[in-house]
Amino acid sequence: MAYALKTSKPVQERQEAQRQIRETVEFILADIEHRGNKAIRELSIKFDNYDRADYRLSDAEINHCIRQLSRQDIADIEFAQEQVFNFARQQRACLLDLEVETRPGVILGHKNIPINAVGCYVPGGKYPLLASAHMSIITANVAGCSRIISCAPPFKGQPAPAIVAAQKMAGATEIYALGGIQAIGAMALGTDTLAPVDMLVGPGNAFVAEAKRQLFGRVGIDLFAGPTETLVIADETVDAEMCATDLLGQAEHGVTTPAILLTNSEKLARETMAEVERLLLKLPTADIARRAWEDYGEVIVCDSYEEMLKEADRIASEHVQVMTDRDDWFMANMTNYGALFLGPRTNVAYGDKVIGTNHTLPTQKAARYTGGLWVGKFMKTCTWQKVLSDEASAEIGSYCSRLSLLEGFAGHAEQANVRVRRYGQTDVPYATPAPVREKV
Repeated sequence: MAYALKTSKPVQERQEAQRQIRETVEFILADIEHRGNKAIRELSIKFDNYDRADYRLSDAEINHCIRQLSRQDIADIEFAQEQVFNFARQQRACLLDLEVETRPGVILGHKNIPINAVGCYVPGGKYPLLASAHMSIITANVAGCSRIISCAPPFKGQPAPAIVAAQKMAGATEIYALGGIQAIGAMALGTDTLAPVDMLVGPGNAFVAEAKRQLFGRVGIDLFAGPTETLVIADETVDAEMCATDLLGQAEHGVTTPAILLTNSEKLARETMAEVERLLLKLPTADIARRAWEDYGEVIVCDSYEEMLKEADRIASEHVQVMTDRDDWFMANMTNYGALFLGPRTNVAYGDKVIGTNHTLPTQKAARYTGGLWVGKFMKTCTWQKVLSDEASAEIGSYCSRLSLLEGFAGHAEQANVRVRRYGQTDVPYATPAPVREKV
């Protein structure tokens, strides 16, 4: 039976914090909708200490940001974007249009249509997370979206050069130095100077995730990508240093980041907990990682691999790092996760920054019902139909007539009956079921 050597904050505390976030976001979104640019400017000054008349960056400002990077910086961004592009292109190739004749004269199909306008949020208040630009903008471009807005908060009082470079290189059509709820609200609701988008994508903090949740319906969203999560599944084929490093590598994201070790070895569990404390003494981001580990870190010990699998699916983590003697078995049997990182030679940071798979992934147990951001999220699979012969229209119409009246829909039945009369040369009294047609 699984038992915990370390637990996280009680659920009740988390729920109370979420309630406060929900109320704050609701108030701010209403203000943005009512006052538009004026509200956005006030919010940017309040939260980011950043003021300008127009938050859209000019070509000159974008080029200035790019010039601040070294050649190696640019080369590294190009390499990462190439990996994301190559994988997204292969995903796009999996999305095929369909046309099939299901009965003589009846043609059904679907088309994969890119969403017209998307808003890509790139987090950057605490760290300039340029990788999020690759993940959202490039993927939208591969899908064929025609208008791609990207917003990122200023970093240390100015547009973050690396983020702006990545946004431009990825192919954003409009770039804004705007962060937080005000960015999400501006893109979704629109202002006097910013036309609203059809869909919002990208990770962010709890306020950004809540803003997307509240706006869902008015616009589409990719998923509820809140504070990042990591789950390390390990046995004694790996050591404590590796486990602790992978836990803290994600804990440094923010003070509310869950980092969980799941193992069948109490020895490894205790050694990892000790190693976490040792590494926190020298990790430059320890002020954040320590709080995340203390409040949201967990260590769970299981009796068997089967129990580890069951616990992993219960947790349904965003990132799952598997380092065991049966990594492929976990891949074959796990059902709830955002992304898997199999074996000690890879890790979550590879996925976050460069390897090519998308890093915008489901959090807060959303992995039970959705995967992460990919080309398909930027496309609508829309069906179509056409009927090519009189006989086919009359045949389908006779069934439709009777089934419609079975549900009590006379108007629906008449849509079918008028075609049975015209194309089937059959007299059907108004709002009555069409007769069964003889099979030819």
